[in-house]
Amino acid sequence: MSMCLQAINLNTFTHQSRTRIPVHNRTLVNVNFHLRISPICNIRKGIITACSSTSSQDILHHQKLSDENVESSDSVGNEQKVVVEFSANESIWNQTVEIIKFSGPVVGLWLCGPLMSLIDTAVVGQGSSIELAALGPGTVFCDNTSYIFMFLSIATSNLVATSLARQDKDQVQHQISILIFLGLAFGVLMFFCTRLFGVRALTSFTGGKNIEIINSANTYIQIRGLAWPALLVGWVAQSASLGMKDSWGPLKALAVATVINGVGDIVLCRVFSYGIAGAAWATMVSQVVAAYMMIEALNNKGYKGFAISVPSTDELLQIFMIAGPVFLTMMSKVAFYSLLVYFATSMGTQTIAAHQVMVQLFMICAVWGEPLSQTAQSFMPELLYGVNRNLSKARMLLKSLVIVGASSGTILASVAASIPWLFPKVFSSDPQVIREMQKILLPYFIALFVTPSILSLEGTLLAGRDLKFISLSMSSIFVLSSILLMLLSSKGLGLSGCWFALVVFQWARFFMALRRLTLSNGILYSEEATRNELQKLKAV
Repeated sequence: MSMCLQAINLNTFTHQSRTRIPVHNRTLVNVNFHLRISPICNIRKGIITACSSTSSQDILHHQKLSDENVESSDSVGNEQKVVVEFSANESIWNQTVEIIKFSGPVVGLWLCGPLMSLIDTAVVGQGSSIELAALGPGTVFCDNTSYIFMFLSIATSNLVATSLARQDKDQVQHQISILIFLGLAFGVLMFFCTRLFGVRALTSFTGGKNIEIINSANTYIQIRGLAWPALLVGWVAQSASLGMKDSWGPLKALAVATVINGVGDIVLCRVFSYGIAGAAWATMVSQVVAAYMMIEALNNKGYKGFAISVPSTDELLQIFMIAGPVFLTMMSKVAFYSLLVYFATSMGTQTIAAHQVMVQLFMICAVWGEPLSQTAQSFMPELLYGVNRNLSKARMLLKSLVIVGASSGTILASVAASIPWLFPKVFSSDPQVIREMQKILLPYFIALFVTPSILSLEGTLLAGRDLKFISLSMSSIFVLSSILLMLLSSKGLGLSGCWFALVVFQWARFFMALRRLTLSNGILYSEEATRNELQKLKAV
């Protein structure tokens, strides 16, 4: 779910031009130069206002200083950056190509997490249907609960990107240190919660009819619980690198972790027959390795990744003001997906196993839309609130994002639905599990098809800082969809009822976000609305 609020890094964007420059003697000097946008010069309505100078030599002197500052900033850690500029005359097709170029590499970051759980599901499912069913509540406890702390990632990316734009390396280091402290503190807290309340939570979640899967699920969460501190610290380090426009460092770390998890699953589960415990050990070790590699990536950029600082009260308020509404949104989504598993657990072991397979497939396909959300969050703020604010370009960008989302949604839903239809034994050889999977292919397709478009729309709302609407609308949709889920389950519709409730949940998100963005007084159409929001951002 990338939802990182990052500003566009304009320091590497260059433009060759012949420009009229006003100076203090109120004469106009025509100067040919190679413009590098930096904090020393600003663009306002096509006129470049230089720093105070009375001669062309002064202008060149300031330009040289600007270049040196930019080169110094860019040299830190040899960060790899992707810069995309959407011109006013650019066609939707060319814009779509640029979106794909930008968001493509980010897909790997979102795929690695669900891929680990999918590997666990595939390997464990070959050995025991009971242990496969136990992965349902086990992964809810470990994976879904971890998304509650996604606010740490969002706050990290936002704060780091803002400080880097000001070229304040000391502030970046301080923010990384306090956020790593928070990640470590929350990780230790979750470790003890897992040790003390794991069995009680699983028993409440699975109910009295599924006692046979509680022991297996508890084994899984206790082993994976050892990695809670490393997991959250790794998230902070990953988001800090993304805030620095470096996606390759985190991608390498997660790629290595995925390989470790896959090899570990095969060796521990298939060779040594450790079952669900082997899958848990493989995932736990891979998460620790990934966290270490992400911190090392920060060290290589010249920062102290292992340094921690206790945040002040004001710093805590700043972090939670940014992340609070997004936290509520994430909680609503996590809670609804958890409710789906909860109602599925009352339908028998084979049904739980089938639901586990389909949910994991859904998650690993859904994350392909997250880079579209991140693209919106990266480039929309400049079009909405930048000095060259251009709402028509913002609307065109959103149109391109939705087109890419609809296209990718069609492809993903078709491929994902064909796997349990044509190759169901990849996950389980139990005939009843296969039948249950194939019963829900229609709602599965409909829910997955619209997901990338939803993320494009919600990413635009995040970029526009329409956080109050996002949190309130998501909470309302969660409540209404949960009521529908209970009604459909009480009617005895089985697993199909659960997945049709997910269809309603997804499409309600799509129409609510689309309606908000197409209002005549909304952030994409009203100059007054964007100007008011800009004043709020300046005040903050």
